[in-house]
Amino acid sequence: MKIVVCVKQVPDSAAKLVAVDGKPNWGDSPLVINPWDEYAVEAALQQAEAHNGTVIALSMGGETSKEALKHALAMGCSEAILVSDPALSQADSQVTSRTLAAAIQKIGQVDLAFLGRQAIDTDTGLTTAQTARLLGWPALTLVAVISNVDLSSHTIKVHRSVEEGRIIVNAKLPAVLSIVKDFGEPRYPSFMGIRKASRAEIPIWSLADIGLSNLQSHVTWLEISNPPQRQITTEMLTGGSPQEIADLLAEKILAEKIL
Repeated sequence: MKIVVCVKQVPDSAAKLVAVDGKPNWGDSPLVINPWDEYAVEAALQQAEAHNGTVIALSMGGETSKEALKHALAMGCSEAILVSDPALSQADSQVTSRTLAAAIQKIGQVDLAFLGRQAIDTDTGLTTAQTARLLGWPALTLVAVISNVDLSSHTIKVHRSVEEGRIIVNAKLPAVLSIVKDFGEPRYPSFMGIRKASRAEIPIWSLADIGLSNLQSHVTWLEISNPPQRQITTEMLTGGSPQEIADLLAEKILAEKIL
């Protein structure tokens, strides 16, 4: 079994986003693997262990994205590939999905592709479904349990976690899955895994390498700005009885034209 898990390098979840000169700025916050993607890596590794498979970590971005790939390698992935190209600097979810789908096709003979539920920097949650559509594979989103994978019949059975409860779905392989945290805690990178990852040579593919060109984002951020500052004052109402305070509050509400 050959599995691909897509990971992304993002600012730390504790980072505070502000606008500086019309562009997003996370200050000096460190870049880390997208927390949702750790669950995807865990799910991919479990399937590889159960079916004698291999897991290839795939990322898209600049040189710093290698750190997210090294984290996946330290967790247990067999290989890592980075797709990097200047044309991807302003990629929206459609460009990202086209890039990931083309890279997965170049890898070839992939049975399962895993992604995290969403990326914490953009929070769209669209990439799984869009990548699956481009590949022509089933999209199994919000997966909490993978109950069965049958390679002989090329089928998979999963439990999807939705607001109403769980939905059990059967699909044909190959398929694209997004994993939620209900799946279970991701494993910690081992000491030997960290050492192996630190020495790993990660190949870099350009858009031309995966057969793409002239990619254009349909959604762009022309400018971002900080929310306007609000001046808030607090006034404590006092009175001789609860009724007197309530009447005074009602007068204030009417005077401020809140109602």
